[in-house]
Amino acid sequence: MNDFKALVQWLKQAVTDKEQFHLGYAAEASEFVRFNHAKVRQAGQVQQASLNLKLINNGRHADLGITLAGEPELDRQRLAEGLQQLRETLPLLPPDPYLLLNHNAWQSSNEQARPLPQLAQVLEDISQAAAGVDLVGIYAAGPISRGFASSDGAFGWHQANSFNFDFSLFHANGEAVKASYAGHTWDSAEFTARLQQAREQLVFLDRPLHPLPPGEYRAYLAPAALEEIIGIITWGGFSAQAIASKGSSLQRLYAGEQHLSPLVTVNEQISGSLSQAFSTEGYPRSDVTLINAGKADGRLVNSRSAAEYGLSANGASSDEAPSALQMAAGSLAQADILKQLGTGLYISNLWYLNYSDLPAARLTGMTRFATFWVEDGKIKAPISTMRFDDSVYSLLGSQLEALTAERELLLSASTYGQRNTSSNLLPGALIKRLTLTL
Repeated sequence: MNDFKALVQWLKQAVTDKEQFHLGYAAEASEFVRFNHAKVRQAGQVQQASLNLKLINNGRHADLGITLAGEPELDRQRLAEGLQQLRETLPLLPPDPYLLLNHNAWQSSNEQARPLPQLAQVLEDISQAAAGVDLVGIYAAGPISRGFASSDGAFGWHQANSFNFDFSLFHANGEAVKASYAGHTWDSAEFTARLQQAREQLVFLDRPLHPLPPGEYRAYLAPAALEEIIGIITWGGFSAQAIASKGSSLQRLYAGEQHLSPLVTVNEQISGSLSQAFSTEGYPRSDVTLINAGKADGRLVNSRSAAEYGLSANGASSDEAPSALQMAAGSLAQADILKQLGTGLYISNLWYLNYSDLPAARLTGMTRFATFWVEDGKIKAPISTMRFDDSVYSLLGSQLEALTAERELLLSASTYGQRNTSSNLLPGALIKRLTLTL
């Protein structure tokens, strides 16, 4: 943080009276370990830091990314060169009619410094729990830092330690069970139980596939499967811009024409999450209730939507998508899932989701990895890959029977450019009727 503060102080002295700036900071110090056949195949560390400089002058603005070297003099030189480059660029640009700056000198600081597990302990736990099975996966851990400062005196700092072990267990026939274990604190017993559950499911993949014709079936969606549905809903579903322009998949929910089950309450829960409590646009972020007992509530508003539609910005990202989404838990105990399901589908994962009818919030996608046919509360056999086509207003509305009392924290496994801080805390969902089309 001190290095970032020093660059901010230099920049404040370097800009002219007519210039304003936003300076964003992103850094990580990560350990990565790749596994194959339950053995370490590759291990390494990544340490990186970068700035995003926005220069504003008379309604014109431009951005530039700068990679930091970790050497104060060299980093100041790169920042100075970036500042000059943006000064030369601004006169070539037109004024932005939707530029809405936050001139408040807000302050925010959050450091989640809970100690990360020792890598030796992690490797020992994985080795013991995965003995005798073909485990493939990637373990990533380390502190992630985010910062923001403006010429108006705003300053934000966020640092959080986290780990994410994304793995699959493969059967000799090529089928697999996918799972993950993520969070702030590594619990050996909790991890072992998570992997043991995957091992138990792996045994069923040895059985012949259960033929299943298209139709309507009771189904249980594990948290990872529900995350795929939630993930596509967040593509504009809660966006103020999409709602205002009638392009949201939840348009009818926000118009009061449709509703979800009273069991469904969804929040953007920034507090306590891995996501920073400020946006790259310079607005503080706070918790937002998006769906309250099945009815639309808040929406995510960035500064451009606020300017265009006369709304109040609440620190949403440029795409106005959640980054710390939580769904309220239900009352279905983990131990009772199969019993309550009775006869139907146990769906561990979904993929290739897309909208088949966006205004109706109708989704289509494929089952993936361990999906099982259950009879009388017992897993009988795996099923082949199937396609579903159903509405959110059915799956999370009229046909939602129960949500689990236990929720799973699912961190983004994306490392494109840098580790991602997005997360979802989700229960599993018992559905009375899910439509399989082929």
